[in-house]
Amino acid sequence: MLNIDQALTPADLRDALARFWRVSGEKILLIEKHFDPARGSPVFTEAGAYTARGWTEWTQGFQYGSAILQFDATGDAKFLKIGRDNTVARMAPHVSHTGVHDHGFNNVSTYGNLRRLMLEKRLPANDGEKNFYEIALKVSGAVQAARWTNHARGGYIYSFNGPHSLFVDTIRSCRALSLSHQLGHNLSSEGDKRLSLLERALAHARSTAEFSVFYGEGRDIYDVRGRTAHECVFNVNDGAFRCPNSQQGYTGFTTWTRGLAWALLGFAEQLEFVATRPDAELKPFGGRREIERFMLKAATATADFFIANTPTDGVPYWDTGAPGLVHLGDYLDRPAEPHNDHEPVDSSAAAITAQGLLRLGHYLGERGEKKAGAKYWQAGLTVFRTLLDEPYLSTKKSHQGLLLHSIYHRPNGWDYVPPGSKIPCGESSMWGDYHARECALYVQRILDRKPYYTFFGPL
Repeated sequence: MLNIDQALTPADLRDALARFWRVSGEKILLIEKHFDPARGSPVFTEAGAYTARGWTEWTQGFQYGSAILQFDATGDAKFLKIGRDNTVARMAPHVSHTGVHDHGFNNVSTYGNLRRLMLEKRLPANDGEKNFYEIALKVSGAVQAARWTNHARGGYIYSFNGPHSLFVDTIRSCRALSLSHQLGHNLSSEGDKRLSLLERALAHARSTAEFSVFYGEGRDIYDVRGRTAHECVFNVNDGAFRCPNSQQGYTGFTTWTRGLAWALLGFAEQLEFVATRPDAELKPFGGRREIERFMLKAATATADFFIANTPTDGVPYWDTGAPGLVHLGDYLDRPAEPHNDHEPVDSSAAAITAQGLLRLGHYLGERGEKKAGAKYWQAGLTVFRTLLDEPYLSTKKSHQGLLLHSIYHRPNGWDYVPPGSKIPCGESSMWGDYHARECALYVQRILDRKPYYTFFGPL
């Protein structure tokens, strides 16, 4: 299990963060120089070069959002120009994209970060520019909320697989709905019926907590507290839940660790958002106490499962039930081994989880639950420290990726296997790189005593 360093502080990471941002800037400029946007969005690297994968264009916001985060951390205006110019030129199709569940990834990472920087006075005040960002965010949240399926006890934003499919990672796209609601928007339906984006965000979160996360309460014989299923399948005729399933994990009865990471971070962020909303606004949807109860139950369960089922340094293997793990012996009792012969690790899951642990720890600390908060906070710092150094930080000048040993789709065999290796390793993904930067910015802003970093910005 994760060996949590109880003495580690953000200040201990200061030099490593400075190095990280230097390397990060080099990678952003390398991609700008060599990747042709006409090929689609950069998704993952092969032999160190970013390539596209025409499944859905869910990573373009991470590309340009990375440049915006780089500006936020360093103040280097050339990265702001890359992020802002490309957001204006290339991101509009993502705002109106009705066929994906990824609005919280693409649009909050670009339009959302730019709006936040303007509210923080990091960008010059410009009402026209701010309104541009806000109309994009309003529409994005509503379009995302329109991908809706009702079930017997609520509803959910359905995945690109169709109305029967609830994906665990979509919990982080709820931030698109939450931000749109914060901006005063709603979804207008047939007969000008106004649908609350907050209601849909909370209903989706509740469905994810109920069906995608397990609690060791006897749901099935594989019900282990904190594990997650990538996909939950419903009968759309009667709204009945049918079974857990997996698209990118090993099975519906094992835990794909990036899905676990999305759940933890998504719930932690939504807890932070709900804390800013007035009681009267939450009352129609169960009230603050009930909403916080189910979200916190999901967040702490997934956090505890990660801690217990991850090697000592905090980098998990791609699925906790991957069949080759049996050949690795006591793999949870030592650091992860990205160059083994049996199963790949997934550093992107570690980067997403590190931020989730930090946010959950901070949230609990602010509630006065100091002991529990410190546990998750220290766990997040421990995981993140591992990612700031080799073999995970990509220091080779010619490699376009930032975070090495990321995995995309192991079952489909999409990940690059280098010569001489039996498994994918040594490559990067656009979401892994982005979330490493997002976590780095989170810690950096704490070190620099800047406003606390959230997707919804200063209120």
